[in-house]
Amino acid sequence: MQPARLPKTDIPRTYTWIAPTHDWLAVLVEANARKLGIQWADVRDGEDVLEVAVGTGLTFRKLLKQNPNGRTEGVDLTPAMLHRAQKRARRTANTNYGLHLGDAYALPFPDASFDLVINSYMFDMLPAADFVPVLREYKRVLRPGGRLVMMNMTLGPQWYHQLWETIYRIWPPMLGGCRGIKLAPSFSSAGFTTVRHAFVSQWTFPSEVIYGERPA
Repeated sequence: MQPARLPKTDIPRTYTWIAPTHDWLAVLVEANARKLGIQWADVRDGEDVLEVAVGTGLTFRKLLKQNPNGRTEGVDLTPAMLHRAQKRARRTANTNYGLHLGDAYALPFPDASFDLVINSYMFDMLPAADFVPVLREYKRVLRPGGRLVMMNMTLGPQWYHQLWETIYRIWPPMLGGCRGIKLAPSFSSAGFTTVRHAFVSQWTFPSEVIYGERPA
């Protein structure tokens, strides 16, 4: 696994630059993993749901449609991404939601606030040393028995999966600072149970979908 090379202070600037073209790449190489993540999340209408790193709202929109009678919150570090997510959310019939500037390292919510936390393509930007602390922050805001579902870029077994690692090695901002990681072991280290994960490859891009629960 390569080290993280996009400093946290550079993320808002990088994703402000990426925002206008973010969706075409996300749909091209991430759509299948996002679809599986939504299936594993098994949103039950009426729940309290949080998405961390909502980006342009591709997943957030689906959460709103599945949770019309619940509360759905989203946070992101980049105002330009939140602006696009807000426009997407307004096109749904759901009005019971909030979108906020927020940091995954210190979520602006009390303990045990949510039944479900979902996070897409963010941990692949973080230093490996931060995996467990941030996962514990997610666990903090989950209720006992609550679910965590995550999607991220991972390391693939085929030679063509390495092309993405080469792009990252040459210029990390081209991939939004994302590189392949193996996150499932950190779920157990952070105290999650019932952990399962799946590998998804779409147009040579390798993703991992991971599920875990806060112990009841």
